[in-house]
Amino acid sequence: MFELSQLRCFVAVAEELHFGRAAARLNLTQPPLSRQIQLLEHALDVQLLERTSRVVRLSPAGANFLPEARSLLRLAESAALAARRSALGEAGTINLGFTAASGYEFLPRLITGFREEAPEIDLVLKEMVSADQIEALSSGRIDIGLLRSPFNRREFGSVCVVREPLLLAAPSGHRLATADKVELADLDRENFVGYSPYESRYFYDLVVSIFAIAGVVPNYVQYMSQMHSILGLVRAGLGVSLVPQATANLRMDGVVLRDIEIDRARIVELHLVWREPCTNPAALRLIRFVRSFAQAA
Repeated sequence: MFELSQLRCFVAVAEELHFGRAAARLNLTQPPLSRQIQLLEHALDVQLLERTSRVVRLSPAGANFLPEARSLLRLAESAALAARRSALGEAGTINLGFTAASGYEFLPRLITGFREEAPEIDLVLKEMVSADQIEALSSGRIDIGLLRSPFNRREFGSVCVVREPLLLAAPSGHRLATADKVELADLDRENFVGYSPYESRYFYDLVVSIFAIAGVVPNYVQYMSQMHSILGLVRAGLGVSLVPQATANLRMDGVVLRDIEIDRARIVELHLVWREPCTNPAALRLIRFVRSFAQAA
């Protein structure tokens, strides 16, 4: 099979129609240039150039082959450039896992900022609960995750990208929706839409610990895994709930979000997590971006 170097030699001679000028253009002497053309013609089993002592012209086969040769060279150059850009983290693909709640505020801002920073990098987004993301990171199905703790900090690298308080979500006609001040004690024996201990383990543990420390015992009426489902049940009047501040972006009619006095140590955290060592240059580019992005937020 022919080689790229032979194609370059043929294209140079075909464009110059002069071996001396083509050789100078390629920084070669004429004998090796002529040899490369002969090897190409032998590989193709066709005469590409008609040459006399005074004139060089393209044969009919050579005239048809010239645009194809140019196209092959452009493809080879494009492939080499793509490889170099991928190695530098300037192009490539990132499989990014995220929780549904992270999609309310942080993820859209991240996507917008990173697309401006690195438009040639493709983000393949996969919505998963935190536990599934940990498994996907371990198996290599995703490169990076936006998830809640806990996770093995010896196996994974991470940066905290969001810290936000919990808010009380109440139906618009509820007494707490219009109260001057809302405290945890107000939720004692109150109908409460809680989090699933399986699909939403992080929020389940967080809310249970908040109530335990405050000595509050709500009346759990449902356990749900998704924020929008919880807000839907609150809107229906089944009870109140505690939700992260980012859910305010959902702007659900019939639901009022109120500040509630909770220990600052019980704040909600979202982490960007990756498996160490991270070998995807594009993912490393995103990690560097997120570190600066999170600091500026």
